[in-house]
Amino acid sequence: MGDASNIEPVKFNVSDMNDSMLHTLLELVSDGIWDWNANTGFVYRNARWYEMLGYSPHALDNTVLAWENVIHPEDYPRVMARIDDHLSGRSPVYQVEYRCRTQDGSYVWIEDRGQVLVRNADGSVARMVGVHRSIEDKRRLVEELERRNHSLEAMIEERTRELSRVNQQLQLQLEENRKLAHTDTLTDIANRYRLEQVLPQACERAQRFREPLSLIAMDVDDFKNINDHYGHALGDAALVHVVENIKRFVREGDLLARWGGDEFIMILANTPLADARTLAEAIRHGLADLLPVGDFQVTMSFGVVQRFDEEQQTGLMARADQALYRSKIAGKNVISV
Repeated sequence: MGDASNIEPVKFNVSDMNDSMLHTLLELVSDGIWDWNANTGFVYRNARWYEMLGYSPHALDNTVLAWENVIHPEDYPRVMARIDDHLSGRSPVYQVEYRCRTQDGSYVWIEDRGQVLVRNADGSVARMVGVHRSIEDKRRLVEELERRNHSLEAMIEERTRELSRVNQQLQLQLEENRKLAHTDTLTDIANRYRLEQVLPQACERAQRFREPLSLIAMDVDDFKNINDHYGHALGDAALVHVVENIKRFVREGDLLARWGGDEFIMILANTPLADARTLAEAIRHGLADLLPVGDFQVTMSFGVVQRFDEEQQTGLMARADQALYRSKIAGKNVISV
């Protein structure tokens, strides 16, 4: 044997191989390989290409049409658009994922990649090769992730709807609690707590804008006798009827509140004393429409006052209470100013 150092390496060029030699080598490749001779129309596909689709090697015609026939109809337009982009030079490579029909009629997902190797003198394609490999595992993973994401999104949406419903219920409960905090449960008008909130604000507003502010204090005459003779249930019903009657005369911007027991206060914003006196008289006459409670005809006594300059709510309420007391001393069912 001669000196190995004197042996020159063999130079090998794929262009030196004929198609038969090339295709023999392609049979040894594990991926699905296709080789398209566009000038003759012959398409060679190695054994692995057929195996992925469940066919025996070289069971299909060696034409482009045989490949087109196994593409899923829904994917076909997209695949053709991708290959046209590459053949026309708009895309450097051809790459697309689509479904192929297998021998048993089912479909598998594959990734198809290819590139033009040789063009004719006029620029048309002479030869193109590519790789066709299964991506079923990838697609199943993607579909499983999509299902999980969809399930998660649905769960989030349902949770969001549930939280929205809970929030609405809480808002309704909050509104109900706020109403209960500000409303007299028997007569459904403002309660003492609400009155004590609004009156200071009304005094500040009257001071700020130099507007008149008046109060009407009202008290049911001999209400204790009604309770004593006919019971508290009938007495409560009488109070409700009295309030319903007074409500007819409450104007927008006025506040009618139950001060306690059978005593009520009406805040009259931007109302001078004379107008407040007229409104009290209208309420007093309106009570005549009420049916008597047993032997008692329901009447009320009134104390009407207008706020002095710089006067705060404490002084204003005290004077209204004094005016009401004078009406009681005067014989009831009267108005003291």
